[in-house]
Amino acid sequence: MTGSATLVVENLQTHFHTRAGVLKAVDGVSFAVDKGRILGLVGESGSGKSVTGFSLLGLVDPPGRIAGGRILFKGEDLATASEERLRALRGDRIAMIFQDPMMTLNPVLRIDTQMIEALQAHRKMDHRTAFARARDALGQVGIPSPEERLRSYPHQFSGGMRQRVAIAIALLNEPDLIIADEPTTALDVTIQGQILFEAQKLCREVGTALIWITHDLSVVAGLADDICVMYAGRVVESGPVDEVLETPLHPYTRGLIGSVPSRNRRGRPLAQIPGMAPSPLNLPRGCSFRTRCPRADAACLEPPPMVELVPGRFARCVHPHLETVAA
Repeated sequence: MTGSATLVVENLQTHFHTRAGVLKAVDGVSFAVDKGRILGLVGESGSGKSVTGFSLLGLVDPPGRIAGGRILFKGEDLATASEERLRALRGDRIAMIFQDPMMTLNPVLRIDTQMIEALQAHRKMDHRTAFARARDALGQVGIPSPEERLRSYPHQFSGGMRQRVAIAIALLNEPDLIIADEPTTALDVTIQGQILFEAQKLCREVGTALIWITHDLSVVAGLADDICVMYAGRVVESGPVDEVLETPLHPYTRGLIGSVPSRNRRGRPLAQIPGMAPSPLNLPRGCSFRTRCPRADAACLEPPPMVELVPGRFARCVHPHLETVAA
């Protein structure tokens, strides 16, 4: 963490109170994102990465609630902020791109109406200026004939085009922080590359901080500056993205990377992480990854702390792969 941090998350806990018990979807997550930096938040389905993103903007619905921790956005704790204050920040200083664009777009309003409203809700701007800004934003994300398409309704776009519109809306006010929840899943590779380029350009030129939530390590490798790997509601490894992907310290990170198809292993079966991710309602004692880990022993029955094992590299493991760093 540095003095230029746009967002600092400290020991965030988001719990869902169910009839079966308390489900700890996010259990003590901490990280920081500096101005102009991109953080990749990765992990398999159910690891808590999307709930972490929703928690940052106060978008967790009952029975879920933030049970503890701090969310410091430019020094202001959003965990204790009023709903009115969060509404003022959403879409202006903090934007979120959802995985499903229909969560963002109103099906009965034209695209220009929705984009102009998003601008005028936070800026004193006349209709003509707002229309021009919306048109430029659509062009930014690769939508052809943007002036004509502004007058269309969401159902007149394909799924990928709707997602591009949702991304354009997030870019409108040049926010200080963007939280992107797997936003390029529905896009083809060419458009995905264009969106990633625009995201990097925005961070570099405007100083926007970006949290990119995904399960796709190849996207994170080419996009992010830093990475946090989540498992069972906790960050198990973090550090500079190149170093973490090149020499992973945690066995779970190593397993994720090993399961990615590679041209270097043509004809050989992919490595698999044995078993299934545990239910957050019934986590194993000690290390959550213990029942799937080839290095697990009696020492793993105690919860491992997050430790700085190498300068700038943190992992939650008592048997990390330090030999890969030494090599």
